[in-house]
Amino acid sequence: MANFIQEFKDFAMRGNVMDMAVGVIIGGAFGKIVTSLVNDVLMPVISLATGGIDFTNLFVNLSDDVKYNTIAEAQEAGASVFAYGTFIQNVVDFLIVAFCIFLMLKGINKLNRKKEEPAPEEPAAPAAPTQEELLTEIRDLLAKK
Repeated sequence: MANFIQEFKDFAMRGNVMDMAVGVIIGGAFGKIVTSLVNDVLMPVISLATGGIDFTNLFVNLSDDVKYNTIAEAQEAGASVFAYGTFIQNVVDFLIVAFCIFLMLKGINKLNRKKEEPAPEEPAAPAAPTQEELLTEIRDLLAKK
């Protein structure tokens, strides 16, 4: 049992697991920020541009001919609804999150590339003499003796 606990501790404290845990926590907070950006900033602008359409209340009542003003009223009455506006809202959320993650990863990759750039090469050492040059030098030294 002690071996199992130690093995689990080693697994849980491994760098990748801790990095993933931090990523999940930051991702949850980031998701709230993006949701607020979409709901509170972008969707009102899109709604204004489309003539005041509230995407979250776009739905089709599938169960009866009663006209409901909001999706909440329809759901409260127990009506079966096709909530395509909520789907549109979620697609916009996803696209914004995906774009933000793309920009973030692009920045991180750019920073990593700068770290990985090799240091400027030192000037190359002078080339070693060839066999012919060495033999010529030896011949000249022998000739002098």
